[in-house]
Amino acid sequence: MPSARTPARLPTPHTTLTTRHGRRLRFFLGDSLEIMAALPRGSVSAIVTSPPYNLGIDYRTYDDALPRDRYLEWTGRWIAAARDVLDATGSLFLHVGAKPTDPWTAIDVALAARAHLELQNTIHWIKSVAIDRDAAGAAALDRDLAVGHYKPINSPRFVNDCHEFIFHFTRDGRTPLDRRAIGVPYQDASNIGRWQTSGSNLRCRGNTWFIPYDTIQNRVKDRPHPATFPPRVPEYCFKLHGLERVALALDPFLGLGSTAVAAARLGLNFVGVELDEHYLAEAVARTRGALEGADGMSAPMLPY
Repeated sequence: MPSARTPARLPTPHTTLTTRHGRRLRFFLGDSLEIMAALPRGSVSAIVTSPPYNLGIDYRTYDDALPRDRYLEWTGRWIAAARDVLDATGSLFLHVGAKPTDPWTAIDVALAARAHLELQNTIHWIKSVAIDRDAAGAAALDRDLAVGHYKPINSPRFVNDCHEFIFHFTRDGRTPLDRRAIGVPYQDASNIGRWQTSGSNLRCRGNTWFIPYDTIQNRVKDRPHPATFPPRVPEYCFKLHGLERVALALDPFLGLGSTAVAAARLGLNFVGVELDEHYLAEAVARTRGALEGADGMSAPMLPY
Protein backbone atom coordinates (compact mmCIF):
# COMPACT_ATOMS: atom_id res chain seq x y z
CA MET A 1 0.00 0.00 0.00
CA PRO A 2 1.53 3.40 -0.93
CA SER A 3 2.52 5.63 1.95
CA ALA A 4 1.36 8.90 0.37
CA ARG A 5 -1.65 10.45 2.01
CA THR A 6 -3.63 13.66 1.89
CA PRO A 7 -2.88 15.88 4.89
CA ALA A 8 -5.82 16.28 7.26
CA ARG A 9 -6.47 18.65 10.12
CA LEU A 10 -6.18 17.19 13.60
CA PRO A 11 -9.49 17.72 15.42
CA THR A 12 -9.72 19.28 18.85
CA PRO A 13 -9.04 16.66 21.53
CA HIS A 14 -11.96 15.46 23.62
CA THR A 15 -9.76 15.93 26.72
CA THR A 16 -6.21 17.09 27.39
CA LEU A 17 -4.37 16.32 30.63
CA THR A 18 -1.00 17.79 31.56
CA THR A 19 1.62 16.19 33.79
CA ARG A 20 3.52 18.16 36.39
CA HIS A 21 6.50 18.10 34.01
CA GLY A 22 4.49 19.71 31.21
CA ARG A 23 3.82 16.57 29.18
CA ARG A 24 0.47 16.48 27.39
CA LEU A 25 -1.88 13.52 27.22
CA ARG A 26 -4.47 14.12 24.51
CA PHE A 27 -7.60 11.98 24.17
CA PHE A 28 -9.58 11.86 20.91
CA LEU A 29 -13.08 10.49 20.43
CA GLY A 30 -13.31 9.09 16.92
CA ASP A 31 -11.95 6.71 14.31
CA SER A 32 -8.28 5.87 14.73
CA LEU A 33 -7.65 5.88 10.97
CA GLU A 34 -8.90 9.45 10.72
CA ILE A 35 -6.88 10.64 13.72
CA MET A 36 -3.68 8.94 12.53
CA ALA A 37 -4.16 10.47 9.08
CA ALA A 38 -4.14 13.90 10.75
CA LEU A 39 -0.99 13.33 12.83
CA PRO A 40 2.26 14.59 11.29
CA ARG A 41 4.21 11.92 9.43
CA GLY A 42 7.02 10.50 11.57
CA SER A 43 5.82 12.24 14.73
CA VAL A 44 5.26 9.13 16.89
CA SER A 45 8.07 7.22 18.60
CA ALA A 46 6.19 4.28 20.11
CA ILE A 47 2.73 2.77 19.63
CA VAL A 48 1.35 0.30 22.14
CA THR A 49 -2.11 -0.97 21.33
CA SER A 50 -4.57 -3.83 21.40
CA PRO A 51 -7.08 -3.60 18.54
CA PRO A 52 -10.38 -5.48 18.45
CA TYR A 53 -9.60 -9.17 17.86
CA ASN A 54 -12.69 -9.95 15.74
CA LEU A 55 -13.61 -12.76 18.12
CA GLY A 56 -17.20 -11.65 18.76
CA ILE A 57 -16.34 -9.75 21.94
CA ASP A 58 -19.25 -7.70 23.24
CA TYR A 59 -17.95 -4.15 22.83
CA ARG A 60 -20.39 -1.29 23.30
CA THR A 61 -19.88 0.37 19.90
CA TYR A 62 -17.66 -1.70 17.60
CA ASP A 63 -18.83 -4.74 15.58
CA ASP A 64 -16.33 -7.43 16.58
CA ALA A 65 -17.65 -10.09 14.23
CA LEU A 66 -16.66 -8.94 10.74
CA PRO A 67 -15.98 -11.46 7.96
CA ARG A 68 -12.31 -12.46 8.32
CA ASP A 69 -11.24 -10.96 4.98
CA ARG A 70 -12.82 -7.60 5.84
CA TYR A 71 -11.23 -7.61 9.28
CA LEU A 72 -7.76 -8.35 7.90
CA GLU A 73 -8.18 -5.71 5.16
CA TRP A 74 -9.03 -3.18 7.89
CA THR A 75 -6.06 -4.41 9.92
CA GLY A 76 -3.74 -3.75 7.01
CA ARG A 77 -5.14 -0.23 6.60
CA TRP A 78 -4.66 0.80 10.22
CA ILE A 79 -1.16 -0.72 10.36
CA ALA A 80 -0.22 1.21 7.21
CA ALA A 81 -1.49 4.38 8.89
CA ALA A 82 0.52 3.52 12.01
CA ARG A 83 3.64 3.02 9.87
CA ASP A 84 3.19 6.48 8.37
CA VAL A 85 3.15 8.22 11.75
CA LEU A 86 6.11 6.24 13.19
CA ASP A 87 9.52 7.88 13.12
CA ALA A 88 12.52 6.15 11.53
CA THR A 89 13.29 4.05 14.63
CA GLY A 90 9.75 3.86 15.98
CA SER A 91 8.18 0.77 17.53
CA LEU A 92 4.69 -0.70 17.22
CA PHE A 93 3.91 -3.08 20.08
CA LEU A 94 0.80 -4.92 18.92
CA HIS A 95 -1.01 -6.97 21.55
CA VAL A 96 -3.33 -9.62 20.11
CA GLY A 97 -5.29 -12.38 21.76
CA ALA A 98 -7.10 -15.41 20.37
CA LYS A 99 -9.44 -18.14 21.53
CA PRO A 100 -9.08 -21.93 21.35
CA THR A 101 -11.72 -22.32 18.66
CA ASP A 102 -10.09 -19.57 16.54
CA PRO A 103 -6.34 -19.98 17.17
CA TRP A 104 -5.14 -18.27 13.98
CA THR A 105 -6.35 -14.77 14.86
CA ALA A 106 -3.08 -13.46 16.30
CA ILE A 107 -0.99 -15.01 13.51
CA ASP A 108 -3.31 -13.64 10.82
CA VAL A 109 -3.01 -10.14 12.32
CA ALA A 110 0.79 -10.41 12.38
CA LEU A 111 0.81 -11.53 8.75
CA ALA A 112 -1.42 -8.57 7.81
CA ALA A 113 1.34 -6.30 9.13
CA ARG A 114 4.05 -8.02 7.10
CA ALA A 115 3.49 -5.85 4.01
CA HIS A 116 4.07 -2.69 6.02
CA LEU A 117 6.55 -3.33 8.86
CA GLU A 118 9.25 -5.76 9.96
CA LEU A 119 8.60 -8.14 12.84
CA GLN A 120 11.56 -7.46 15.15
CA ASN A 121 10.50 -9.36 18.30
CA THR A 122 7.70 -11.69 19.38
CA ILE A 123 6.88 -11.35 23.08
CA HIS A 124 4.67 -13.65 25.10
CA TRP A 125 2.61 -11.97 27.82
CA ILE A 126 2.21 -14.66 30.48
CA LYS A 127 -0.89 -14.09 32.61
CA SER A 128 -0.58 -17.20 34.74
CA VAL A 129 2.22 -19.70 35.28
CA ALA A 130 2.80 -22.89 37.23
CA ILE A 131 6.35 -23.77 38.37
CA ASP A 132 7.19 -27.16 39.83
CA ARG A 133 9.42 -27.00 42.87
CA ASP A 134 11.80 -29.57 41.40
CA ALA A 135 12.25 -27.49 38.24
CA ALA A 136 12.92 -24.17 40.02
CA GLY A 137 16.63 -24.81 40.51
CA ALA A 138 18.41 -21.84 42.09
CA ALA A 139 15.07 -20.24 42.95
CA ALA A 140 14.80 -22.81 45.78
CA LEU A 141 11.04 -22.88 46.12
CA ASP A 142 9.62 -24.59 49.19
CA ARG A 143 6.56 -25.82 47.25
CA ASP A 144 5.05 -25.96 43.78
CA LEU A 145 3.96 -22.48 42.71
CA ALA A 146 0.96 -21.35 40.64
CA VAL A 147 0.48 -17.60 40.27
CA GLY A 148 -1.59 -15.28 38.14
CA HIS A 149 -5.11 -15.30 36.77
CA TYR A 150 -6.73 -16.95 33.77
CA LYS A 151 -10.20 -17.78 32.54
CA PRO A 152 -10.69 -21.55 32.93
CA ILE A 153 -11.56 -23.45 29.77
CA ASN A 154 -14.03 -26.24 30.42
CA SER A 155 -13.35 -28.46 27.44
CA PRO A 156 -11.76 -31.88 26.89
CA ARG A 157 -10.06 -30.49 23.75
CA PHE A 158 -8.17 -27.43 24.99
CA VAL A 159 -5.76 -26.47 27.74
CA ASN A 160 -6.26 -23.22 29.68
CA ASP A 161 -5.04 -20.21 27.72
CA CYS A 162 -2.52 -18.42 29.94
CA HIS A 163 -0.68 -16.18 27.45
CA GLU A 164 -1.17 -13.66 24.66
CA PHE A 165 1.12 -12.30 21.95
CA ILE A 166 2.80 -8.90 21.81
CA PHE A 167 4.30 -8.43 18.33
CA HIS A 168 7.04 -5.80 18.13
CA PHE A 169 7.14 -4.22 14.67
CA THR A 170 9.58 -1.62 13.35
CA ARG A 171 10.33 -0.10 9.97
CA ASP A 172 13.44 -2.14 9.18
CA GLY A 173 13.93 -4.53 12.10
CA ARG A 174 16.96 -2.56 13.32
CA THR A 175 15.53 -0.35 16.08
CA PRO A 176 17.87 -0.33 19.12
CA LEU A 177 16.24 -1.20 22.43
CA ASP A 178 16.95 -0.45 26.09
CA ARG A 179 17.02 -4.15 26.99
CA ARG A 180 17.96 -3.75 30.65
CA ALA A 181 15.33 -1.07 31.33
CA ILE A 182 13.05 -3.98 32.22
CA GLY A 183 15.94 -6.26 33.16
CA VAL A 184 15.95 -8.89 35.89
CA PRO A 185 18.75 -9.72 38.35
CA TYR A 186 21.05 -12.64 37.63
CA GLN A 187 20.16 -15.68 39.73
CA ASP A 188 23.87 -16.48 40.01
CA ALA A 189 26.05 -13.46 40.79
CA SER A 190 29.04 -15.15 39.13
CA ASN A 191 27.32 -14.55 35.78
CA ILE A 192 27.50 -10.76 36.15
CA GLY A 193 31.07 -10.49 34.91
CA ARG A 194 30.82 -13.35 32.45
CA TRP A 195 29.12 -11.35 29.71
CA GLN A 196 30.66 -8.26 28.11
CA THR A 197 27.28 -6.51 28.03
CA SER A 198 26.28 -7.25 31.63
CA GLY A 199 27.42 -3.93 33.10
CA SER A 200 25.32 -4.41 36.21
CA ASN A 201 23.40 -7.09 38.05
CA LEU A 202 20.69 -7.05 35.38
CA ARG A 203 20.14 -9.20 32.34
CA CYS A 204 17.66 -8.89 29.50
CA ARG A 205 14.23 -10.12 30.59
CA GLY A 206 13.75 -11.93 27.31
CA ASN A 207 10.53 -12.42 25.40
CA THR A 208 8.39 -13.95 28.17
CA TRP A 209 6.81 -11.36 30.46
CA PHE A 210 4.87 -12.59 33.49
CA ILE A 211 2.40 -9.80 34.24
CA PRO A 212 -0.70 -10.94 36.13
CA TYR A 213 -3.97 -9.08 36.26
CA ASP A 214 -4.79 -7.42 39.56
CA THR A 215 -7.44 -9.33 41.50
CA ILE A 216 -10.82 -7.66 41.02
CA GLN A 217 -13.85 -7.87 43.26
CA ASN A 218 -16.49 -6.79 40.74
CA ARG A 219 -16.11 -7.50 37.02
CA VAL A 220 -18.56 -4.79 35.93
CA LYS A 221 -17.25 -2.10 38.26
CA ASP A 222 -13.51 -2.83 38.23
CA ARG A 223 -13.10 -3.92 34.60
CA PRO A 224 -16.04 -2.55 32.58
CA HIS A 225 -14.27 -3.22 29.25
CA PRO A 226 -14.38 -6.82 27.97
CA ALA A 227 -10.76 -6.86 26.74
CA THR A 228 -8.09 -4.87 28.52
CA PHE A 229 -4.56 -5.34 29.84
CA PRO A 230 -2.70 -4.17 32.97
CA PRO A 231 -0.80 -0.85 32.67
CA ARG A 232 2.44 -2.73 33.36
CA VAL A 233 2.23 -4.25 29.86
CA PRO A 234 2.58 -0.88 28.04
CA GLU A 235 5.03 0.30 30.73
CA TYR A 236 7.35 -2.56 29.82
CA CYS A 237 6.92 -1.78 26.11
CA PHE A 238 7.76 1.90 26.48
CA LYS A 239 10.75 1.17 28.72
CA LEU A 240 12.03 -1.48 26.33
CA HIS A 241 11.81 0.95 23.42
CA GLY A 242 13.77 3.49 25.49
CA LEU A 243 12.03 6.28 27.40
CA GLU A 244 14.56 8.90 26.36
CA ARG A 245 13.58 8.28 22.71
CA VAL A 246 9.82 8.55 23.19
CA ALA A 247 8.91 12.02 21.93
CA LEU A 248 5.27 10.99 21.49
CA ALA A 249 3.45 7.77 22.41
CA LEU A 250 0.22 6.61 20.78
CA ASP A 251 -2.57 4.11 21.36
CA PRO A 252 -5.11 4.16 18.49
CA PHE A 253 -7.45 1.70 20.28
CA LEU A 254 -7.46 3.10 23.78
CA GLY A 255 -10.20 1.09 25.51
CA LEU A 256 -10.05 1.75 29.26
CA GLY A 257 -6.77 3.60 28.89
CA SER A 258 -4.09 1.29 30.32
CA THR A 259 -1.59 2.71 27.80
CA ALA A 260 -2.51 6.25 28.84
CA VAL A 261 -2.06 5.31 32.51
CA ALA A 262 1.40 3.95 31.69
CA ALA A 263 2.29 7.10 29.74
CA ALA A 264 1.12 9.26 32.67
CA ARG A 265 3.24 7.30 35.14
CA LEU A 266 6.29 7.56 32.92
CA GLY A 267 5.85 11.24 32.07
CA LEU A 268 5.37 10.81 28.32
CA ASN A 269 3.58 12.92 25.74
CA PHE A 270 0.67 10.79 24.59
CA VAL A 271 -2.20 10.55 22.12
CA GLY A 272 -5.05 8.10 22.66
CA VAL A 273 -7.99 7.41 20.34
CA GLU A 274 -11.22 5.65 21.28
CA LEU A 275 -14.43 5.15 19.29
CA ASP A 276 -16.71 4.65 22.31
CA GLU A 277 -17.44 7.70 24.48
CA HIS A 278 -18.12 5.61 27.61
CA TYR A 279 -14.77 3.81 27.38
CA LEU A 280 -13.01 7.10 26.65
CA ALA A 281 -14.49 8.67 29.79
CA GLU A 282 -13.24 5.69 31.83
CA ALA A 283 -9.79 6.04 30.26
CA VAL A 284 -9.59 9.74 31.06
CA ALA A 285 -10.72 9.13 34.65
CA ARG A 286 -8.13 6.38 35.17
CA THR A 287 -5.38 8.54 33.69
CA ARG A 288 -6.36 11.52 35.80
CA GLY A 289 -6.27 9.26 38.83
CA ALA A 290 -2.77 8.08 37.89
CA LEU A 291 -1.59 11.68 37.55
CA GLU A 292 -3.03 12.48 40.95
CA GLY A 293 -1.52 9.36 42.49
CA ALA A 294 -4.96 7.88 43.12
CA ASP A 295 -4.69 4.92 40.76
CA GLY A 296 -4.42 1.73 42.76
CA MET A 297 -1.62 0.45 40.56
CA SER A 298 0.27 3.72 40.17
CA ALA A 299 3.97 4.31 40.52
CA PRO A 300 5.88 7.62 40.61
CA MET A 301 6.15 9.42 37.27
CA LEU A 302 9.71 9.55 36.05
CA PRO A 303 11.01 12.92 34.80
CA TYR A 304 13.70 12.84 32.13
